[in-house]
Amino acid sequence: MKRVRILLLLLMAGLAAGCVTTTTGGFNVEPSPEEAVEDYIQLAIAYYDAGDLVNARRHLSSALDLYVRNSELYNILALVMQAEDDLELAAETFERSIRIDRTNSRARNNYAALLYSMGDYDGAFEQLDEVTRDTMYEGRAFAFESLGRSALRLQRYEAAELAFQRALQLNGNLYISAIELAILRADRGDWEGARRIFRQYLTTAEFYNLPHSPRALLAGIKIESKFQNRELVDSFTRILTTLYQETPEYQEYLRRDDVN
Repeated sequence: MKRVRILLLLLMAGLAAGCVTTTTGGFNVEPSPEEAVEDYIQLAIAYYDAGDLVNARRHLSSALDLYVRNSELYNILALVMQAEDDLELAAETFERSIRIDRTNSRARNNYAALLYSMGDYDGAFEQLDEVTRDTMYEGRAFAFESLGRSALRLQRYEAAELAFQRALQLNGNLYISAIELAILRADRGDWEGARRIFRQYLTTAEFYNLPHSPRALLAGIKIESKFQNRELVDSFTRILTTLYQETPEYQEYLRRDDVN
């Protein structure tokens, strides 16, 4: 029903602004400011998703004119600012969204993504740690994955391993979490555990026909070498040396090959 409502709102938005609606009976019921803000937000989301930032901003501005404290309004406004490359303003607006509603996990998750992109890994970790505590948040598995990636940047390896493990418990198809967890286990010498998780990654990659990233290839070479799986090692080596010679993973492979 919400999708139908959005489509109807978009149709109405195309009508002339000065058009007057008449009725033949009953009463015209004016929407409350809160309802009007919700309608403007849905319109803004539709335009934002379509890449039309101008009209997204127009509807958000109309919502702001109603002076309603709405956390999701500032969340969407921050996303628009981020898309316009006004990153500091976007950060301030995400913070305002969270101040209005500290339980808005979507806003926290979006804010964390912005902080991560700006290199503020501590800030991203802090926000994501809050998001992952929300057991009703629909994106919780991905939040755990992002938490793990932030922890890696902070060299908090135990926290990263736990986060990736939780992500996979919630969604076994998160191949990035599987690769990173396999690498972490290999780095601390748990080769059996690393191989078990890496095989989970391979199952997901095969099912979804995913190309192997340089990071996955190097991980596979390291892990499968421990088990003398020459067929898979040779296959991964061939792909890495053929397609990814400009990557840090290839340079690490060469250094490893020199040692061996």
